[in-house]
Amino acid sequence: MTSISLTRSERPGTTRLWIAQGVLAALFLFAGAMKLLTPAAELAAQAHMPGGFIKFIGACETLGALGLILPGVLHIQERLTPIAAAGLTIIMTGAVVTTLAQGQPPAAALLPAVVGVISTYVARGRSR
Repeated sequence: MTSISLTRSERPGTTRLWIAQGVLAALFLFAGAMKLLTPAAELAAQAHMPGGFIKFIGACETLGALGLILPGVLHIQERLTPIAAAGLTIIMTGAVVTTLAQGQPPAAALLPAVVGVISTYVARGRSR
């Protein structure tokens, strides 16, 4: 009986992980860029949080988006991808908690919850 060794790109689920990473990267790049480009006072009024904190979240989202894609594409420091995904999971957990704490309907927390689950999937899939 022969042993079959699959390369990293041939492992089952790799395509699904890349699709998830691409969708998450696009989402977080857009969200992060919008937070970075919007004036802090406007962000503070919309989110009922300090504008500087929202700018920080925007920077984290932008860097996380880059961390989801660039290490794998460039084959440099690929161990950073699951770390970026885990960081984005933490941000989405905070988004769910904040949404619910502000008294918004539970349905409003559904999108960040789903995005958090997808980023957890990427973190687990890429850490193996």
